[in-house]
Amino acid sequence: MINKQNLWFITLFSLILVLGIYYVTMDDDTLAVLAGGSDVSEVLDIKESDVLVALRVEEDEEILKQIESYQNILLDSAATIEEKNDAYNSLQAITNQKSETEKIEKLITSEFKLDNFVKINQDTISIVVAKKEHNAELANNIIRKVQSLYKTQKYITVKFE
Repeated sequence: MINKQNLWFITLFSLILVLGIYYVTMDDDTLAVLAGGSDVSEVLDIKESDVLVALRVEEDEEILKQIESYQNILLDSAATIEEKNDAYNSLQAITNQKSETEKIEKLITSEFKLDNFVKINQDTISIVVAKKEHNAELANNIIRKVQSLYKTQKYITVKFE
């Protein structure tokens, strides 16, 4: 039988153990900030370009508006079965498009070690790469790699930011 004192001991010991493991696994930069040894601005590195972040936010807002409108149609009792089916199919298409976008972004990140943003609109794939230097050979390699994922011809553009 566990009494209150033993329960408190186990609880506090578990808490100390978890905090100890957390402290041990922290990286040096975070520890330096916590210790007050360096300024936060020195430690933080922005890995993605502001353009890519802005494009992602804009795309996410657009997708959320579309999803909300389709969900309203699905939940509307006055909507016909055909309208509900179209809304459901559109929701599935949005989900499939989002997964394709993520797959292409991961491919470009893993193959070329570049931060990127991908937007798919039917047969058009627009890729924005966070790199100042415009390199035609790199763009061509990215286009070939992305096209290899599809059986049909896609119109692929690569833009450097």
